[in-house]
Amino acid sequence: MLEIKLNSIPANIKKLLSFATSEKYVEQECELYIQSSARKLYGYEFEDQVVGCIGIEFISPSYCEIKHIAVSPNLRGKGIGSKMIRFIMEEYSLSIMTAETDKDAVNFYKKIGFKITSLGEKYPGVERFQCIYKS
Repeated sequence: MLEIKLNSIPANIKKLLSFATSEKYVEQECELYIQSSARKLYGYEFEDQVVGCIGIEFISPSYCEIKHIAVSPNLRGKGIGSKMIRFIMEEYSLSIMTAETDKDAVNFYKKIGFKITSLGEKYPGVERFQCIYKS
């Protein structure tokens, strides 16, 4: 895993981020990673290419929220997402990690051991879920 610390985020990382947020918001989210000291962005390398990314925001020294997590479509289901989460948990000795997601990603978080709670229909026609992992 490599921390992405640049004044501008490379196009390949922006493409990965577009899988975790709408393309409309990628530039805005990249600016937040560049400007906020509470946010960190990491890339996962496979065969000399960054094929996954995870973006977090620290709420406290032992608690962070996953803001974005994405893996290249052709490599999904191979454990890369869970490896990125484990890396962050261990790297920062976190006791709590949270994420908010949609129905499509609930099983991913559940398999890793996150507790899932429905937040209801947060946007018209879209149910959102709070995922919480405590070590």
